[in-house]
Amino acid sequence: MNPTSFEALQFPEPIQRALSERNYNSLTPIQAQALPPLLEGRDLLGCAQTGTGKTAAFSLPILDVLYDDPQNIRPRTARALVLTPTRELANQVGESLRTYGKYMDIYHALVYGGVGQGPQVSAMRRGVDILVACPGRLLDLVEQGHIDLSEVEFFVLDEVDRMLDMGFQKDVTRIVDMLPRERQSLFFSATMSKQIMSLAQTILRDPVTISIEPEKTTAEDVRQELCFLERSDKRSLLVQRLKEQGEGELSIVFARTKHGSDKLARFLNQRDVKAEAIHGNRSQAQRDRTLKRFRDGALPVLVATDVAARGVDVKDVTLVVNFDLPNEPEAYIHRIGRTGRAGETGAAVSFCSDEELEFLRAIEKLIQQTIPVSVDHKWHHAGLAERHARKLTGGGSRGAKKKSGRGSRRPQGRYRGRRQGRSKSSVKS
Repeated sequence: MNPTSFEALQFPEPIQRALSERNYNSLTPIQAQALPPLLEGRDLLGCAQTGTGKTAAFSLPILDVLYDDPQNIRPRTARALVLTPTRELANQVGESLRTYGKYMDIYHALVYGGVGQGPQVSAMRRGVDILVACPGRLLDLVEQGHIDLSEVEFFVLDEVDRMLDMGFQKDVTRIVDMLPRERQSLFFSATMSKQIMSLAQTILRDPVTISIEPEKTTAEDVRQELCFLERSDKRSLLVQRLKEQGEGELSIVFARTKHGSDKLARFLNQRDVKAEAIHGNRSQAQRDRTLKRFRDGALPVLVATDVAARGVDVKDVTLVVNFDLPNEPEAYIHRIGRTGRAGETGAAVSFCSDEELEFLRAIEKLIQQTIPVSVDHKWHHAGLAERHARKLTGGGSRGAKKKSGRGSRRPQGRYRGRRQGRSKSSVKS
């Protein structure tokens, strides 16, 4: 039986106090299945949609390790390494660590590109408990002698699918080769592919595998909607939908390219819809300012590319619009996962023009659902809708795959089975 509450897991008092302050009581499904084996020291391969609590699922066991086994940290080293594909996601993980470790005497550092390396080098000079990093900058600092990965005990590869999509597989392999063989390793991903499974087999040892059911691939609290229309009509429908949003409601609009994001944001502002674009060509300072305004409610609409939006974790997003359908169907899951987070409800509207029909078919095949079509707008293209309907071969959910077995228990080593002899006074609180 999986636990249903954080209290049942008997985390140390400093962690329990931080969780209680944030009213974190019930476990999400990925947390309920992942936390027990992780606390026993098992490697893990976890698959769950975005916004389901994966960050807490790996952050809390790391903090538990640091509480159980406090150690002096050597300069330039880290006891735990969390690899993320984007700067935004690294910042999100850092914020979670600050939240859950509020009453613990721990140090963490963030290492990523797009900003000067000086402060990051300074942060690593004395060593840290937890290092959250993007692959490129991490390798740069390792090669310069500013970071030593030889003492990592706990390794997390977060958003593995996006990491591979962005071409980081060789970098990840190089980093793994620098880590100690005796460590606990975790992979978390929103989707599971043969490439991810192959990579996991080369790095994880006797892992627990946790996978969501296919019908839960897309967030259950998100109301999905599909609009067929000419490409030239997309902007008009977008303005209408955004102006229907209520006061204080936040929206994310996805465009396929950086240039397209900029053009769309300018168009929306010309139509009295306050919007800003966020993508990889903007500086880190610009992206941070835009995200802060969006989180604070001063900016109601964010126009984003897939990579830039991956680390955007804003609870109050009530509408996601796929202005351009993604040409990679997995990206659809990540996009609509930006709304309906933390138990809230949301809506995801996708615009589909003639040249995007193949993208739509790939998406519906992946999520094993037929997205409901909306005709409640004057730009509805009945011909496109009929063409798509004729191509469908059954639609709907096609059943669920069984969860993978957990395998045999891994023998305890230096970092295994800490729960059996917990220290009572290991960390200041």
